[in-house]
Amino acid sequence: MGGILTAAEWQALLLSLRVALAAVVFDLPFAFAAALLLARCRFPGKWLVDGIIHLPLVLPPVALGYLLLISLGTRAPLGAFLLANFGVRFVFSWTGAALASAILTFPFQVRAIRLSLESQEAGLSDAAGTLGAGALDRLFTLHLPLAAPGILAGVITAFAACLGEFGAIITFVSNIPGETRTIPLAIYTAIQSPGGETAAARLAAISILLALAGLVLADSAGRRARASIGR
Repeated sequence: MGGILTAAEWQALLLSLRVALAAVVFDLPFAFAAALLLARCRFPGKWLVDGIIHLPLVLPPVALGYLLLISLGTRAPLGAFLLANFGVRFVFSWTGAALASAILTFPFQVRAIRLSLESQEAGLSDAAGTLGAGALDRLFTLHLPLAAPGILAGVITAFAACLGEFGAIITFVSNIPGETRTIPLAIYTAIQSPGGETAAARLAAISILLALAGLVLADSAGRRARASIGR
């Protein structure tokens, strides 16, 4: 790989993987909780909660990046508070890129896990409850194992989607080499540079391969997980 990519391109690839991994790991517990809430609970305003969770699917990424910038920028009230009291700075940092990616790909995990939960027999949880299983017991011995196909598919799909995120990242954390320049931003930079067409084509090919691998892996993982639990 070192002979195929330049040092800067290799740096962008590693940063993309780092951002995507941080985003999906951060999202997973919240995505499972949201999916469980939507799949198993009825409450007033559920349609609104559902809409807010899935809003990033239709919201322009640049708009999300702008909202994050005016909320978490160092001159914004919340951003200034986090920086002054906890030393946390998201803007112009790879952690900000991970945060933007996490928000944008959150619905991918929620949808996949929710579908997996909704496909479970509704009476299983009630039956486990009558046998004395508490809420935590049912969560770890029933809901989590049966939702494994959705969890795996959601995580892998979200990871692949994170690798392609551009608009929110460049708007929120800019295009800083070694800090926020992921593969999509590196492609953009190459296109804007004289003679950068070859580098752009090389990075685009890598992006396509990573996205395709993610989709194939998500489908394979889902099928394997369903087979392992006899579904």
